[in-house]
Amino acid sequence: MFISNTEKEKREMLEAVGARSVKDLFKDIDESLFAKNFNLPPAKTEAELTAAVKKAAALNKPLLNFAGAGIYEHFIPAAVGAISSRGEFLTAYTPYQAEASQGTLQAIYEYQSCICALFEMGVSNASHYDGATALAEACGAACKIKNKNKVLLSAALNPEYKKVLNTYFKSSGAVNFEEAPLENGTVDLAELKKLLSGGEYAAFVLSNPNFYGCLEDAREISRAAHEAGSLLIAQVNPISLGALETPGSYDADFAVAEGQCLGNTMSFGGPGLGIFTCKKEYVRYVPGRICGMAKDADGKRAFVLTLQAREQHIRRERASSNICSNQALCALNAAIYLTLMGPFGMRDVAEANIENAHILKDMLCSAEGYKLKFDKPFFNEFTLECPKPAAQIIKAAAKKGILAGYDLGRTDKNLKNCLLVCATEVKTKADLEAFASALRGI
Repeated sequence: MFISNTEKEKREMLEAVGARSVKDLFKDIDESLFAKNFNLPPAKTEAELTAAVKKAAALNKPLLNFAGAGIYEHFIPAAVGAISSRGEFLTAYTPYQAEASQGTLQAIYEYQSCICALFEMGVSNASHYDGATALAEACGAACKIKNKNKVLLSAALNPEYKKVLNTYFKSSGAVNFEEAPLENGTVDLAELKKLLSGGEYAAFVLSNPNFYGCLEDAREISRAAHEAGSLLIAQVNPISLGALETPGSYDADFAVAEGQCLGNTMSFGGPGLGIFTCKKEYVRYVPGRICGMAKDADGKRAFVLTLQAREQHIRRERASSNICSNQALCALNAAIYLTLMGPFGMRDVAEANIENAHILKDMLCSAEGYKLKFDKPFFNEFTLECPKPAAQIIKAAAKKGILAGYDLGRTDKNLKNCLLVCATEVKTKADLEAFASALRGI
């Protein structure tokens, strides 16, 4: 029951439903699952509660962040929040009723247009829950197109994405996954070609940059996949596309990404923004929805939901996916960010990421006992091999006010001495020097 109800109101509601107590309402739930005591403090007034929360918040000591691994710290222009929080967007009606929601539909259309331009792909949907679910949907679509149930993954795919993929298809068995091995931090091309040669895989999932920060030979991998009759699904970092080759340029069939980096805050890991794109020929396999531009009866421009391949609109068994809510606000932020930045701004941001990461790499590798684990080109992340376990480095650096990176030993015991380090455009020269100095002192 809602806690603000009086005892008298509670009794009246219980009588109305024929229950003797609140406990009776939940009698079908095992008692062992109920908390015995929440240990809640006495109630406070609003002013007292505000003061208590501020006091608790003051205990936080933000660390200088050099961690990435899927969620990244980027500069967000003030205009992004100012525009997306306007009343026209906050009160916009759901897009299913086109005549009442032209603003929302136009925002989605602009988002799709920006993403297609950035990725150089034919079609983008209105977005997905996050990057991992977008990848899962692409794998499902590929298996339907090829009428096969196996997808080959790069072993350097984000381990969290692998978990989501297995969760998505565990019960149905519609898609089964195998991994292609690595050679010095990137896909072993010779082994990849051997695995693909049997023609049993619907698609190969390329991660570029991959989880270890390394850049893959995307063109050669694309050629190998297509020659074997498989589709290519590219999982990329959107910011990197300002400087690196796009999925469209190396003939990817599907391209997905986590769009948090495009004008959205880190927010302790969420919400994310699932970017989903594909070649135009596969538009009928796109899950979720696509907004299009048309003309009304008077010949005026109108925005509509052109495709809605989900169970609410078509027969369930023909739906592309039954899990396809889009992230409208995050997608709006991304559209505003991309519009503000433009192609030259995106290039500048990407180049600043490359420059800072490479300067930091040189600084850290000059410290005794530290070296680059994989001698491969990288974007804004790299794997640093340390003289002791990465977990110890992270703990010691935190005492100096530095979040040193991501402990790769968490997902691979063979990399327990390795840190995944990230430096984006927000890091200053002083920040980089502070990290290097802290590392030398550990």
